[in-house]
Amino acid sequence: MSPATAINESSDVRARILATGQRIMGGKGFSAVGLNEVLTAAGVPKGSFYHYFGSKDAFGEALLEDYFEDYLADMDRTLRQAGGPVAARLENYFQAWRDNQSFHDCQGKCLAVKLGAEVADLSEVMRASLRRGTTGIIRYLAEAIQAGVADGSLSVDEPAADVAQSLYQLWLGASVMVKIVRNTEPFDKAMATTRQVLKLPA
Repeated sequence: MSPATAINESSDVRARILATGQRIMGGKGFSAVGLNEVLTAAGVPKGSFYHYFGSKDAFGEALLEDYFEDYLADMDRTLRQAGGPVAARLENYFQAWRDNQSFHDCQGKCLAVKLGAEVADLSEVMRASLRRGTTGIIRYLAEAIQAGVADGSLSVDEPAADVAQSLYQLWLGASVMVKIVRNTEPFDKAMATTRQVLKLPA
């Protein structure tokens, strides 16, 4: 086996462990899932785990970093690269949030919502990863809001950064409430508030 092939296989195994962990922990939480469950589902021997991750916390940090990298790439496609007015792109973003982060199995797409409150008090490295990731999301939202003001498709009364933070916190809270009440009414209210804040037509 050539060195390049070995590196590619190693990268594939690491990616498979992360993808499997994201799917399982996105459904059950971080503490409730043992490494054996993840590795068995991924088809990876337990002894191989520590070749890629130094500890469960290190795995959790890598899991979140991988999740936010993909999430921000999706935001980039939705908010920066898609055509049409920015207001429509923002609506599409929040509609996708509603679709992905429901009270049904989110297949790992709601990892920040699922793990946020749980791991912030358990692991400093994971809390820091969550902070970096959520800061990136808020920055993307702020840039989109600024662009929407510039193209005239939306209007805000406060600085874009403040509006972005408030909207992110609104939707994060709505995601938790959706899981509690087991219906999508919190998302309906979050969308109505978002439209009001951005001065979008009903």
